[in-house]
Amino acid sequence: MQSFADLVTDNPSAIAQVLISDLHLSMNEPATNPLGQAFLDFLDKLALLPNLKQFFILGDWFEAWLGDDVADTDTLTDALQPIIEKLKTLSDKNCQIFVMHGNRDFLLGQQFCNKFGGQLIFEPFYLTLNGKKVRLEHGDALCSDDKGYQRFRKIIQHPISKKILLALPIKKRQQIAQDLRQKSKTDNAKKSLQIMDVNEHAVKQALQKADILMHGHTHRPALHQIGDKQRLVLGDWRIRDNQVLAEICLIDETSIILLPL
Repeated sequence: MQSFADLVTDNPSAIAQVLISDLHLSMNEPATNPLGQAFLDFLDKLALLPNLKQFFILGDWFEAWLGDDVADTDTLTDALQPIIEKLKTLSDKNCQIFVMHGNRDFLLGQQFCNKFGGQLIFEPFYLTLNGKKVRLEHGDALCSDDKGYQRFRKIIQHPISKKILLALPIKKRQQIAQDLRQKSKTDNAKKSLQIMDVNEHAVKQALQKADILMHGHTHRPALHQIGDKQRLVLGDWRIRDNQVLAEICLIDETSIILLPL
């Protein structure tokens, strides 16, 4: 199977839109660990695409995001600068950069996106591509069988809850984030894989007003045919055998494809 790197070399002018999800970058060392370095290399490749018009990050860009004010602290400003600079290069080349919340980085705001000329978008977000209506979302809302998580999601992502969290001291937010990650790991260990996957009825509902549904979150990359419609699941970025692996979506004038990094 052709990879994204191959396509950049063989036919860079064919790619008009690129979508990724679930990088789970460390907020403390976003550009220095292997995933961060792979993301920087990926952004360099995007800059080589002469017809790239739009770049989407569909949630969980960061493993945790404690607020845009945290990104303005001296330590984190320096750590994030390499990523900001490369994204700004893309933006300056008239590539629109869209960032969507995930369940891990739901406190990320437009203030941070302004640093590189990006735009924060909210789910569901619709596009018309190649004559088809495409619905974009992170994907966790589709996992409706996980009732406990959905209750928690509704509370923690409520605007009032977000306002309260952002008003807390940074150290307190850090402690809450650590506690929530540990609770999530403990809870997920007790759940079946089926419960943590998307619900079939939720998918069909999402496709009522779209031809194609694209999302991440589940870390189960695949292209599913549902009657005359499709569900495309983006992969997470992960390290295996000292290599960074991911599945990303590329769109050209005739097709929408899922390719390995």
